Amino acid sequence: MTFFSGAYSTLLQICAVLFGLGLLIFIHELGHFAMAKFYKVRVLKFAFGFGKELFGFTRGETRYSICLFPFGGMVAMAGENPDEASGQEGEYLSLAWYKKIMIAFLGPLMNYILAIFLFAFCFSLWGITTVSDEAFIGALAPEQCAQKAGLQVGDRILSIAGVEVRNWEDIINNLKDKAEKQTDVSVLRNNEKLDFSFVIDKNPNTGIGMLGIQPKITREEVPFFKTLPLGLQTAIFQSTFTLVYLWDRIVTWEKPELAGPIGVMQVMAKSAKSGMESYIKLLAVISVALGLFNLLPIPLVDGGMIVLFLVEGLIRKRVSLKIIQVYNTIGLSIILVIFLFATYSDLIRLGIGKLFQ
Repeated sequence: MTFFSGAYSTLLQICAVLFGLGLLIFIHELGHFAMAKFYKVRVLKFAFGFGKELFGFTRGETRYSICLFPFGGMVAMAGENPDEASGQEGEYLSLAWYKKIMIAFLGPLMNYILAIFLFAFCFSLWGITTVSDEAFIGALAPEQCAQKAGLQVGDRILSIAGVEVRNWEDIINNLKDKAEKQTDVSVLRNNEKLDFSFVIDKNPNTGIGMLGIQPKITREEVPFFKTLPLGLQTAIFQSTFTLVYLWDRIVTWEKPELAGPIGVMQVMAKSAKSGMESYIKLLAVISVALGLFNLLPIPLVDGGMIVLFLVEGLIRKRVSLKIIQVYNTIGLSIILVIFLFATYSDLIRLGIGKLFQ
């Protein structure tokens, strides 16, 4: 029974990862497709997934396909490849600069729209989650040092290694250099002070100390008419937080913590196992990240193409196909470096990357 339960759980996690990635990328490509059709660009193929076609039909000049591997989708437009562009009407690169910008922009925009609705859906069903800053233990992670030592939900942490704790931030700061060290922890339980001494766990991702506890979490119901504004606000916050984080890493010359394909799939599988709320919220967060990444001014991605076409509008003539080819080659190199770095970071977190150090 345990084997079948475990196998069923694993199958659900795999399906959740495939569905999630497929949905996010398909919605992105749907944005490009819809705007291309609006501007009468000849769309040669619009596919869900990639690889061998399982099912498809042709309507007009477009082949609609469902493919073997459900990892997103693709839009093939006439004249989008500089090598094949002939300058004829109905080709992507033959459009006015602002039309090409709109086609490029609608992909990321669709990711943001999806994220807003997913956040709003979560708020309407589960309300707003508020995390308390007080130093109370709201939950204990199984098999972590706090639970093993005898700490309980509801305990208020008074001090760590003799240093007074006033709020949750003090807990985090006092644990930073305590990883794998014997540490005294005092708590208040039922108006009684209790003292504990145990070895603090080490966070495998950051290397700092951790107790394996969570703060108190409360939920507040949200009126339906407020869910969409809150969804928009949350998407904006996620984008701002990410940009501030990346800028801080650039200014301080510190290596950013990035998740590649392996890391994203791993987190999605864990969130699916945690429950529907966790899974949907993660899809929304990843959708924001996908939209934001595609808006960055990196050649080849949507943001880079938007910059290229803005230049085209400023100089009032089309950028030569040769310049576009060089521009795309630079973009491909940047994306490849980011992909390799993110994948290597995933392997390091899994412990595999140490073999290459």
